[in-house]
Amino acid sequence: MGTNLIFIMSDDHAPHAISAYGSTVNQTPHIDRLAREGVLLSATYCTNSICSPSRATILTGTYSHINGVPGIYAEMDYRVPTYVDAMHDAGYQTAVFGKWHLGEADFARPRSFDEWLVFPGQGAYIDPVMIGPNGKRVIPGYATDIVTDLAIDWLDRRDPGRPFALMIHHKAPHRPWIPDDKHKDLYAVGTIPEPETFLDDHAGLSEAVRHVTMSIADDLNEQDVKEPTPPELEGPERTEARARWKYQRYMRDYLQCIQSVDDNVGRVLDHLDATGLSENTVVVYCSDQGFFLGDHGWFDKRLMFEQSLQMPMVLRWPAEIPAGSRCEAMITNVDFAATFLDMCGIDASALPAQQGRSFRPLLRGEELEDWPRSMYYRYWEHNDPFHHVPAHYGVRTERYKLIRYYGAGLGVPGASDVVTPDEWEMFDLETDPLELTSVIDDPAYAEVRGFLESELARLQDVYGDEPYRGPDTPHPAWGEGEQEFS
Repeated sequence: MGTNLIFIMSDDHAPHAISAYGSTVNQTPHIDRLAREGVLLSATYCTNSICSPSRATILTGTYSHINGVPGIYAEMDYRVPTYVDAMHDAGYQTAVFGKWHLGEADFARPRSFDEWLVFPGQGAYIDPVMIGPNGKRVIPGYATDIVTDLAIDWLDRRDPGRPFALMIHHKAPHRPWIPDDKHKDLYAVGTIPEPETFLDDHAGLSEAVRHVTMSIADDLNEQDVKEPTPPELEGPERTEARARWKYQRYMRDYLQCIQSVDDNVGRVLDHLDATGLSENTVVVYCSDQGFFLGDHGWFDKRLMFEQSLQMPMVLRWPAEIPAGSRCEAMITNVDFAATFLDMCGIDASALPAQQGRSFRPLLRGEELEDWPRSMYYRYWEHNDPFHHVPAHYGVRTERYKLIRYYGAGLGVPGASDVVTPDEWEMFDLETDPLELTSVIDDPAYAEVRGFLESELARLQDVYGDEPYRGPDTPHPAWGEGEQEFS
C-alpha cells in the first residue's frame, strides 16, 4: 500500500509563535513533537502572502498568475490541475475538512475529494456553518475541535486497504481571534513579551510601506481586542501606550487560538499511534503564510518582510526522515505539490502546469547542488480597502532581499486611491536581520543591487510573470468565474 499523507494547515500562524522555532511568547508541544520526531524546515517561504493565493499555489504548484488566484477576490481556475486530482486519479482516498477559501461557485468548490466539509469564506469560530456536497449545516462547537473531529471520524471510516490523503485545514488563528473558553486563562495580559522592532518608526524603510493600515496602535479595532480602548489612551501623543495596551490583548487571543490548534495536532498524532498508522503516514504541519506579531508595530501579513514571508513547516515521516533533523534549504509553497506527489510515489508530470520541484531528497539530508538559492515573490492586491498595502514583487536570496513597490497595478474592489511611489527597497539580512534600514541607495551595495535586479528579471522569466511596465502590462483579472488574462 502507498504512503499516506495528512496535511494539517492553519491560517496566519507565524513561525515565531511556535516553540520549535524559538518562540518567546508561547509553547506548542505537539507541533514541536513533529519537529522532534521529523524535520523542521527553517527557510520555507510564501510566494504571495495572503490566504487564497497561498492555498491555490499549494494545491497546484503554480504562481498566482498561472492558477488565477492573485488575491482573495478571485476564484481558482478549475482548468489548472491539483495534486489532489493526481492522488485521487492514482487511487488515493481523499478528504478535506475546514478552511477552503477558494470560492463558492460550483466550479470553485473542492474537487477530487471523496468527502469534504468546509467553511464558507473565512468561517466562524463558534458553531460554524459548513458546506458539503449536500449543502450547508451548522455544527455546534469550536471550529478547531470540529475540524479535527471530522478528520478522525473519516480516518476511522475509510477503506483500510487503500492509501489516503487527508487535509485538515484550520481557520485558526485567523482574525478575529476568538479562543475556546477552555484556554481563556492562558497568556495573561501584561505577560507577553514585545518584539524587538515593536516601536519601529519606519524611518529606514521605503515611503511605499508607510501608509499601510496594519498598525497595532491605530488599526486594530474593538472587535479585535474585545474591549473599547480606554479614553486616556486615545490621541497621537498616546500612540506608544495604546499600542502596548492593544498588543497584549491581540496576542492573548491569538496565542489562545494557537493553543487549540496545537492541542488538536496532538489529538491527530495520538490517533495515528493508537491505530498503527504513524510509521507509513507523512504528517505535515504548516500555515498558509506568516504573520506580523507586533513586528515593526504591525499585525497581518502581505508585505515581503520576513515575518510575513516565512511559513512554518514541520514534517514527520518515520519510514524515511531522520528524527530531529533540520532542513535549511530555501523552499517555497510552489514546491509543496511536487513533494507530496513524490512522497506518495506519483509522478509530478501528473501536474503539467506545476512550477515547483520536490524537496524530498533534501528531507533525507541529501545535498542538491542545483537547488535554488533564491525565491520570487509577488503580491498583487494594490491598496486593498482594509490594509492599503501596495502591489509589489521581489527576490530573496540567502543574504539579500530586493523589493519593488511599483506604485500601481491590479487594483481590487474598493481599493484606496492613495498614490504610492514607484520605489525600491533592499535589505542585507546578515547585517540587518530585523529589516530596519533599506540600503537601496547605499553606493557600497551598488554591485549587489545590480545582481539582485538581474536575478529578479531571471526569475520572472523562469516563472513567466510579467514585470510591471505600465497600465498595459498583462495581469490576471479579478472577478468571479473562470479567470481571464487582460
